Amino acid sequence: MASTGKRGGAVARLAGFLTGDHRFVFLGTSAYLALGVLLSLERHGVAAPAAVWACRAVAALWLVASAAAGAWKLGHWEAYSQDAPFVREGARRTVRLLSYVAWAAGTFMVAEWFVGNFLEAYDAAMAADSNPQEFLPAAIYMISQSGSIMVRGIQTTIALAFFGTVIAFAIALVLVFLRIQTPDRGDSYLVRFLKVVGCGFAKLYITIIRGTPMMVQGLIIYYTGFNLFKSTGMGIGEVQGVWSFFIAGLVTLSVCSAAYMAEVLRASIEAIDPGQLEAARSLGLTQWQGMRMVVFPQGVKNAIPAISNELIINIKDSSVLSVIGVFDLMYATTSVAGIYFRQMELYVATALVYLCLTYVAGKVLSALSARMGMRTRSVMSADPTFAEEMIERG
Repeated sequence: MASTGKRGGAVARLAGFLTGDHRFVFLGTSAYLALGVLLSLERHGVAAPAAVWACRAVAALWLVASAAAGAWKLGHWEAYSQDAPFVREGARRTVRLLSYVAWAAGTFMVAEWFVGNFLEAYDAAMAADSNPQEFLPAAIYMISQSGSIMVRGIQTTIALAFFGTVIAFAIALVLVFLRIQTPDRGDSYLVRFLKVVGCGFAKLYITIIRGTPMMVQGLIIYYTGFNLFKSTGMGIGEVQGVWSFFIAGLVTLSVCSAAYMAEVLRASIEAIDPGQLEAARSLGLTQWQGMRMVVFPQGVKNAIPAISNELIINIKDSSVLSVIGVFDLMYATTSVAGIYFRQMELYVATALVYLCLTYVAGKVLSALSARMGMRTRSVMSADPTFAEEMIERG
């Protein structure tokens, strides 16, 4: 299975890294330990817990050994790789095993610094009656006090990205179908005319959408819809009940993303071997049947990774929709920052939330793509019965 092979390859690479000898093991480990020691001194000074002192002792022993190895290398530069006691087989294995202990000690000191400072900041924020002056306690305090606002913004961002991507994919399928139309010999004049008009419309749509900023598109779409509903005699409250900020933002995101998806699909379809369509035509299919049952499914399959990436892009790009009043994560952040008159702390926290959302989405989409690729049939060039099976199903 493809996913099993990937996991096996990752495990093999990790095992090879852990069991292999590394040229700069002294230098790299020493730098990491020095960072851990500096962070522990900044946090505890001399009055450190016993576990931290134990890690400092490990760091000191390693740094002494590294200094000895460095001094030997400086004194025996030319013959170091042959004569140094540190490069012998048994010594290399010992150094590698000891480096695991050293890295564990450094990781403990670094993690203890991060976790300890965060817990202290959290306790200070929870005990404060007003917004603290320090950066981290202030960020925790504002988020905890405005948690419902931030959660609502996150939910809106996820909904916009997910539903916008799904709708955009449906629109992109229609656009790419129109975009790749070419008049065929057996077409009537009406069909030829419709193909030319459809292809021209798709080209114009893609050019306009890709050539203008989504923020401007959002403003145009929102106020166009608002004015259209208002022209029917509806009041402002009634219009907002039908044409809400969320609906306008969803339409904007879908319309914009569809143009990019259509180009991705078109490139994937055009990358299919032309012999695929010729083989389908030789089996008695029309151009439309060959595209629909043979070329199109393979093109969509090849475009899945790029199309999946649109979801990640939409998570980030949805932030510009706050300009028309969509209550997404960015709008919620701006609102909370305006309440407390503190911006930097919340913007950093929001950046971390966006990073987490895109990271999780990327992992989920990678897993889904792997599963879909595992179950996808071979292309017709590898499986001569592919066209016949598609004809029977269609």
